Amino acid sequence: MADPRGFMKHRERQDRPSRPVPVRIMDFKEVYERQQKGTVQTQASRCMDCGIPFCHTGCPLGNLIPEWNDLIWRDQMEEASARLHMTNNFPEFTGRICPAPCETSCVLGINQPAVTIKQSEVFIADEAIANGWVEPVLPQRLTGKTVAVVGSGPAGLAAAQQLTRAGHTVAVYERDDRLGGLLRYGIPDFKMEKHHVDFRVEQMEAEGTRFYTSTAIGEDITWDSLRESYDAVVVATGAMVPRDLPIPGRGLDGVHYAMEYLVQSNRATHGDSVPEQIHAEGKHVIVLGGGDTGADCIGTAHRHGAASVTTLAIGTQPPESRAAHEPWPMDPKIFEVTSADQEGGERRYLASTVEFLGDEHGRVRALRVAETEYNADGSRTPKAGTEHEIPADLVLLALGFLGAEQASLSDQIGTTFDRRGNVVRSEDYMTSSDGVFAVGDAGRGASLVVWAIAEGRAAAKEVDEYLEGSSRLPAPVKPSDRAISLSG
Repeated sequence: MADPRGFMKHRERQDRPSRPVPVRIMDFKEVYERQQKGTVQTQASRCMDCGIPFCHTGCPLGNLIPEWNDLIWRDQMEEASARLHMTNNFPEFTGRICPAPCETSCVLGINQPAVTIKQSEVFIADEAIANGWVEPVLPQRLTGKTVAVVGSGPAGLAAAQQLTRAGHTVAVYERDDRLGGLLRYGIPDFKMEKHHVDFRVEQMEAEGTRFYTSTAIGEDITWDSLRESYDAVVVATGAMVPRDLPIPGRGLDGVHYAMEYLVQSNRATHGDSVPEQIHAEGKHVIVLGGGDTGADCIGTAHRHGAASVTTLAIGTQPPESRAAHEPWPMDPKIFEVTSADQEGGERRYLASTVEFLGDEHGRVRALRVAETEYNADGSRTPKAGTEHEIPADLVLLALGFLGAEQASLSDQIGTTFDRRGNVVRSEDYMTSSDGVFAVGDAGRGASLVVWAIAEGRAAAKEVDEYLEGSSRLPAPVKPSDRAISLSG
């Protein structure tokens, strides 16, 4: 453990400092600045001798949080990096974009601000990379078995790295022109700059993983031919089917899925030419949906120079503290102010969008919105007599996702899906097609980056056992594991 009296001596929580709002909205560089080492050590010393570290349960990866907090405090940073990488392939990802369910299960959080676990994690990861402590891990032997991983998001990358280290020959197929999946084109650079993804891809290439971009499985290569060419296939395609809002005016110009907007913006940030890019400059922007994707749209719109940004949520505003039905150590749904919210804009709750209104040119000009009314059966409907208009030049639908893309998987190898649009799989991550495994959002629905990495690691163990009969790879979670950290 860290300083036995640290949590009593240092009751104040100090989070990572952020760049001033007027400065950071002028570019797409990361919002948060690097924390001073002494501050990180002081904050790590607040990790207490709690007896049962519930933060382990809060983290789907089972990160050894008290151990590396202690090592930070003792200034044994290289050893802290080794402990961190024992359970997490990509801590610089989770340290930036994970909502830290470990912190809501921190024992200190019962009556004090929780330990800054996420800050410790990203500091260790950045120190390790900067000092050259993260090196390729080569397999001790080659098995002669081959595995295809479809999708290069965090789940696919984690599975591929684990399987390569187990000695299998692994090929990762990505339909986009660059690797990373939503890490590359879904997450804006102000949350995570893409050199972090590039570093891990280079590490994996040095370990022996092969990558193929601009290759759509199901089109360029059929799923059945892929299955015939490899000893096992891992489906890590994500949950990319967006939830629509089929109301009058949906076809108006200026109403887009959030991911259309974010992908184009990320490509432009990369320096790509994006013809007819969806842009928010000088526009009144309405974001429908209040999750992480919605927050990404808010921050992007600010950087585009939007005239105004308004977020509409159909439900009630979350409470500012834990609800009675979400006691510690559960991960509660509470009101949060993201870095994007700090940059400006307005949030409205109990707002049901009734219609998109257009002008004579077929472009959206406003939304007709009504107050949300909760019915006796729990359903929600627009309340009569409360309708009003909100000006809008650009509307972004950030309403969540409806599961994985089904057509080619179902038609070509008979993979089955559940009612939520997720790939059906067993306790060993196997789909209804022998030798085909599903991980991450494709199997569990849209979730957190930490769950994606955890499932990638766990599925790699199951694939290894399928190919070799046994495996020494770790398995953090099973598909049925819900844990206290599940959110979003």
